[in-house]
Amino acid sequence: MSQGSDPWTLFKNFYSTCLLIFSVVIVMGLIFEQKTALSRNVHPWFAFFALWVAILWLSMVEGGQASLVGLAPVNKELYKESHKKSYMCTALCHKGDNLDRYLLGRQFMVVLVVFVVNLSGAPIETSALWGMPKVIIDIFLVTGAAMILFTCMIGQLNTQVNAAHCMLDYINNYFAVFTLYVAMLIEFSGLLHSSYLVQKLVAALAGQKIESFEEERSFGMNIFFWGRCLLSLAALIYSLAVTISALFSEQTTMWEGVPSWLAIVLFFVLMSVVGLLEGMQIAFFAVAKVPASERGNSVWAKKTCDLLFKGEGYNLPGFMIGRQLCVVSCFFVIARVTTISLKENDPNVFGVPDAAQSFFNTGLLGALITTILGSISWQLVASAFPIAFLSNPFTYIFLRICLFLEATGIASGSWVLAAIHKRFAGFQRDEVYIGTAEERAASDNKDDSQRLKKGAGHPVPLPGFIAACPKSLKDLMLKDPAVKEYIDSLREGDKNLEMPESLKAAMGGDTK
Repeated sequence: MSQGSDPWTLFKNFYSTCLLIFSVVIVMGLIFEQKTALSRNVHPWFAFFALWVAILWLSMVEGGQASLVGLAPVNKELYKESHKKSYMCTALCHKGDNLDRYLLGRQFMVVLVVFVVNLSGAPIETSALWGMPKVIIDIFLVTGAAMILFTCMIGQLNTQVNAAHCMLDYINNYFAVFTLYVAMLIEFSGLLHSSYLVQKLVAALAGQKIESFEEERSFGMNIFFWGRCLLSLAALIYSLAVTISALFSEQTTMWEGVPSWLAIVLFFVLMSVVGLLEGMQIAFFAVAKVPASERGNSVWAKKTCDLLFKGEGYNLPGFMIGRQLCVVSCFFVIARVTTISLKENDPNVFGVPDAAQSFFNTGLLGALITTILGSISWQLVASAFPIAFLSNPFTYIFLRICLFLEATGIASGSWVLAAIHKRFAGFQRDEVYIGTAEERAASDNKDDSQRLKKGAGHPVPLPGFIAACPKSLKDLMLKDPAVKEYIDSLREGDKNLEMPESLKAAMGGDTK
């Protein structure tokens, strides 16, 4: 993805950056006016530091995923000496099935961090702030727009922009190493192991075998694995019971005046929306290289694919930006719906001891439910049944919504942040250190695309390579489909296709 310098793009960057600055000011004002949960119940400075630590960690979690997934096919020996901490990360993450384990753990980290951001910076009352007009309060606080822009642009989108092209530099630090180990530890704890039950069920329904880079588990390891699956399932069921009970009793941070039945409905609807958006990215990448004739006969599947892949291919990366805005918006509302908050003299949920109730109040239960039922499970289903996933009207509707959000340019400030971050951090593109995929193949260091497993049980969204191409190459691919087919074959490591004549001409006849 690249940003041009046309007047409309410059305007979007400017107004989006202004909105971001204003949103940051408002969020900081809420904290120091003690109008957020943590600032009121603990201390404003505690909420301030908790918020910024969470946002910075979120940036590493999001950028780390792009780097670790993108570097999976690359020979590690090429950067073993130049990027020692990046090598530490990939040596662990790309060993056996650790990439799948990391992705499972980091998904929970994303949800949990967003819940912490919500506790730290989201308003618990929106009656007034510095005497601002009601319309400003309604737009930025009541709707949550300030928190959404703050979280998306600072904690997610700008980091993904840099990590998409500067993977080696981005994770070449101990913060990235620490984040990777935390994600692996979360997976090892077994807290999310009920996701593996969904994985096996989906693979069985699809009639596919789950690929693995590891040998079959021993009897003892099987007992340890299935034991964690059962404990995770019990934790998930109990979390649902506690959350639903609190919703019926109006003991959450849900807005006052919302009846309990509506809160329950809203909870499950938002979980479904998040799941749909999570699954859509998997399904879209899965069908990106499938011929149009093989994308199903459903009217909605055809309408969705026609919209997604029309023109110069900008709609796929455009969807990813709009999707991020939608998902974070849902996360903030889910966090408010599921975070337990007892009123004075209220009994503890299910009569648990005060220590257990304090644990419930952290929002961890809601994060667990959202991760497994609202995210991972839907990704697994989409990885096994991408065509079926595209064949429902809601996929098309939400694609339209996401593209509209991206077209407004409301998140364009992330490009400005990314440029500033890249300059001060001294990031360089990966090609500077390890060459292009073609250069690596020519020097007997060909990328191993099989390191990124696809299909049932492996919800790994692949990098949007075409979206990152120069505009001149995109224009050529639009005019000559054979060029796009050739570029796709290079991405997959297939050197059998001959370079099209139009591409040879564009290169001045030099095909080396």
